[in-house]
Amino acid sequence: MLLSGPNLNLLGEREPAVYGSDTLDDHVAAARAAAEELGYSLEHFQTNHEGALVEAVHAARGRADAIIVNAGALSHTSWSLHDALAAFAGVVVELHLSNPAAREPFRHVSTIAPVADGSIAGFGGLGYPLAVEAVVRMLNATRAQ
Repeated sequence: MLLSGPNLNLLGEREPAVYGSDTLDDHVAAARAAAEELGYSLEHFQTNHEGALVEAVHAARGRADAIIVNAGALSHTSWSLHDALAAFAGVVVELHLSNPAAREPFRHVSTIAPVADGSIAGFGGLGYPLAVEAVVRMLNATRAQ
């Protein structure tokens, strides 16, 4: 499951110097292609509403092996998303196109990081297939144990 938060529907138009010129559809297509190449399918959901993201995490419980989440600015403010992800039993990877640690101070703290297995940030669009690869490697390592 790939979850995209507020304003990510504006990728390609919004602050291209920070987020690049690729659209969200471009990033989802890259993630989906990486997943399929590794033998997995990928479902995507984007919303500008915090509660809808929480509900998507709840709906993924028992259905998805992993969640990759680019929650946008909610990464720094949403304790409800944090709590929902904490209740998800699969792999969780936090994803950011930019590097929050190199940006405004309010972006330096993530509410998602404490409940994520890992974070991928600052690699632009490359982060999407990297996140898929990380998820698959973690799933394979867990299953090999």
